[in-house]
Amino acid sequence: MTDARPPDDRDQSRLDEATERSGRAVRRVRRRSGQAGRIRARQWEVTLVISIQAGLAAAIAALLAQNLLGPGAHVFAPAAAVGTIATAIGQRARRTFELLGGVGLGIVIGDTLRFVLGSGPWQTGVVVALAIAAALLVAGKGGPLVGQAGGTAVLIATLAPMERGLEVPRIFDALVGGAVGLVVVALLLPVNPMRVLDRAAAPIFEIICEQLAELAQAMRERDGDRTMRVLERLRATDGDVSRLHDALSGAEEVVTIAPVRWHRREQYHRYARSAGHLERLLLDTRAMARWSTTALQYDEPIPRELPDAMGRLGHGVAEMRTECRVGDDPERTRQLVEQCAQLAGRAAASGVESFGESLITGLRTAASDLLRAAGCDPDDANRIVRRAAGAGEAAVHPMVRRQLHRARPTRAVRARRRAHLAARMRMANGPASPEGRPAR
Repeated sequence: MTDARPPDDRDQSRLDEATERSGRAVRRVRRRSGQAGRIRARQWEVTLVISIQAGLAAAIAALLAQNLLGPGAHVFAPAAAVGTIATAIGQRARRTFELLGGVGLGIVIGDTLRFVLGSGPWQTGVVVALAIAAALLVAGKGGPLVGQAGGTAVLIATLAPMERGLEVPRIFDALVGGAVGLVVVALLLPVNPMRVLDRAAAPIFEIICEQLAELAQAMRERDGDRTMRVLERLRATDGDVSRLHDALSGAEEVVTIAPVRWHRREQYHRYARSAGHLERLLLDTRAMARWSTTALQYDEPIPRELPDAMGRLGHGVAEMRTECRVGDDPERTRQLVEQCAQLAGRAAASGVESFGESLITGLRTAASDLLRAAGCDPDDANRIVRRAAGAGEAAVHPMVRRQLHRARPTRAVRARRRAHLAARMRMANGPASPEGRPAR
């Protein structure tokens, strides 16, 4: 009688695989929707803060312009204040100086050419063209300096013949507006620089941890298409890296010009150094995804220790973020990095081919970069990884490891060994006959 259980087992296996795939898809959708919700919440918070800063700066600038600069429509003071606030965080101080420089350049060129050429439509075109050209030569690219130089040149060329003394109020309006914008950013509503940095780095931490786990599972299953998807996802992180750079620039601006945030300077510098190593860790992960894909395409052997090492590295990244946020010593991170390097050493000793060797090298490099991101000295980080990898290799081939590290014998020792070997050979051959042949 035929047993029907094997087909049932196969059907059950297919059902389990489909259920597992569905579960992974649901978890992936939930994770992405959660990330999208957090990004929208951060956008709403940033929008609210900038809106309040801009409104407050415009009101203060208009009030000061009316009371300090005399009668008149001082429209440019609140406009300059809003322009300073609305620019990207990290560029406000530079934008203010560019704004003032553009106003000054536009006034000088506009007044000089109006005196030489007179007033009229074609004179206005010439004044604006020369003001823009001069601003581009000074700045090297477009920006507030170029825009303000052109705008001020237009005002001088068109309104100065009808309204005398337009130049000086324009300069003072720019000074008042820019100063008020900086004061609001620095004193009244300064952002928390560390909070800005933590939020900007969070997507990079998440994608490294997530894709390392995905890459490890894909290598266990030898799924080349899955490793390729990991590589494509890691290549799409340029926007996250760009936002981290903007956050670093903004945090540096805040700890520089905001007295209430000066106590965060040392913390900011430590975070900036860690962010540089975090970016290199992202590049290391991308390289490992590329080498994994190529190794699977060439059907190279993948020791089981290799995906396990990637999984430990991903856990180390998550642990490093947790320990650094609470200010603890990254002891758990070091332990996970040592485990990762040890597994990489065991994989190297188990036997890999060319792309597998590149993958192991990338793992060791990423482990060292993770220790540096956690605040470890570069020499100490390399020594920890090298020692752990050597221990992993020695666990697989201990005799080979001892021979590699055995001291080279001196010349005297080699001479004694040769003499001892020659004596043993003479004894084995026996006493020589008178003709020079061994005795029979």
